[in-house]
Amino acid sequence: MNDDSLLQFPCDFPIKVVGVGGFEFRALVVGLVRRRAPDLDETRVRVRDSRAGRYQSVTVVVNARARAQLDAIYRDLSGHPRIKLVL
Repeated sequence: MNDDSLLQFPCDFPIKVVGVGGFEFRALVVGLVRRRAPDLDETRVRVRDSRAGRYQSVTVVVNARARAQLDAIYRDLSGHPRIKLVL
């Protein structure tokens, strides 16, 4: 893989995750991200409910150390059935 990205590592990288809401959705996202970023600072996790309240977005700011780490986080999140979108 060519790593001609504009990112310079390490860097803070926000990841937004959208899925079916519920109090445990935040914990699900944090748990999946923590598998690849064990130093995740939970004060940098934000949750927002959709207008109708059915969906939630969870934004997690990861201290990314490499492109491969970010790719692995995206794969883990995208592969979960409760997660509809990862940005």
